[in-house]
Amino acid sequence: MPVIAAYMLPHPPMIVPEVGRGSEKQIERTHAAYTRAAREIAALRPETIILASPHAVMYADYFHLSPGRTAQGSFARFGASQTRFQIAYDQELVQAVSRLALAEGFPAGTMGERDPALDHGTMVPLYFVRQFYTDFQLVRIGLSGLPLEDHYRLGLLIRQAVEETGRRAVFLASGDLSHKLQAYGPYGFAPDGPRYDERIMDVCGRAAFLELFDFDEGFCERAAECGHRSFVIMAGALDGQNVAAEQFSHEDVTGVGYGICAFYPKGADEARHFLDRRLKAQETAVREKRAQADAWVRLAWQSVESYVLTRKVLSLPDGLPKALTDVRAGAFVSIHKQGRLRGCIGTISPARGSLAEEIVYNAVSAAANDPRFDPIRPDELKLLEINVDVLGEPEAIVSEKELDVKRYGVIVSQGHRRGLLLPDLDGVDTVEKQLAIARQKAGIGPKEKVRLQRFEVVRHT
Repeated sequence: MPVIAAYMLPHPPMIVPEVGRGSEKQIERTHAAYTRAAREIAALRPETIILASPHAVMYADYFHLSPGRTAQGSFARFGASQTRFQIAYDQELVQAVSRLALAEGFPAGTMGERDPALDHGTMVPLYFVRQFYTDFQLVRIGLSGLPLEDHYRLGLLIRQAVEETGRRAVFLASGDLSHKLQAYGPYGFAPDGPRYDERIMDVCGRAAFLELFDFDEGFCERAAECGHRSFVIMAGALDGQNVAAEQFSHEDVTGVGYGICAFYPKGADEARHFLDRRLKAQETAVREKRAQADAWVRLAWQSVESYVLTRKVLSLPDGLPKALTDVRAGAFVSIHKQGRLRGCIGTISPARGSLAEEIVYNAVSAAANDPRFDPIRPDELKLLEINVDVLGEPEAIVSEKELDVKRYGVIVSQGHRRGLLLPDLDGVDTVEKQLAIARQKAGIGPKEKVRLQRFEVVRHT
């Protein structure tokens, strides 16, 4: 049996009367929609509620499923210690998800619990449900810093586990929308705030889950959204199902967006295997980009592919341009997968006999030796994008006023410590941020004096 229904639900503590003490009246429409959703869930009588919360235990590269038999929590940190919860976990379903993840080498399971107490992203939805229905067990899931595709993949595993165990399950995707909708709100205003709310309510109101992947990280960060990854896990749990969606409410009177939607599966639909469609589109885009790449990027590609598949360093192929074979220069090779950095290694000044050799060896290091990442696996090759930055000669500067984050990379030095940051990087839009990251990479404190150098690059994509 697949998941029988799913709901997108916000989690403002103030909506709980014992916390809000009257302020919950500001969001009466959300309160009424929440009550409606809770009544529907009670009528469905699920054996298990599966809940993804942005405020549960979260890791950069791992999905945490809460372990144990039971969990407790209260709204004490919000001034309502008398409002308490004790919930039984569905251990069998948790174990089924963990087993499936282990079999696929997927980073999800019950390891690494830091705080067993229920978080408010879990308790607010359960507060409403428990007013009408209490005969259920819980599976609580934390989010991760992994790509949206991996969040959807977790949803697929959850769906498979639900079907294998025969659970009658409802999925609750806990998450507020943008936190930057009004200048008077606690987080201020950003133009992308209302844009996010408008887009996400449209997408979810149509159950157009493929479009959830189109929200890039920069946009989501600028909007200060909270629940997008929860919504993507939920979408994965409904994969392959014809879904009827209904928008219950949307409010932004506090400067934070609160949206409630319901999703009702209506039977199998082969056109709605959205992760498959997403990956095929990405693979096609990578193939097309690789076919158009210049000699610098093709050489890096061949180097990565050769080493990942054979563990051998590529011998320089014939026919390379003299600009690669007769020139020496520092170079950085950057590897991205699904829009996220997957490895980046380079040399500030030339360490090999030619730029071509520089690229070959730095490509191998980026793929296999970047300490921030696991070595690239063969199955990842079809999703990788590779850039090569050829560095110009560094020049000393006396002031950060001589920097430009779009044009110049920066090198900061203090004694034997040295940090470098390339120019024109996503998310690095100020000199201050550029310098702060370079200092951090070098282990240099924010107030320590440094020697500054700048350099230009020729970027090959």
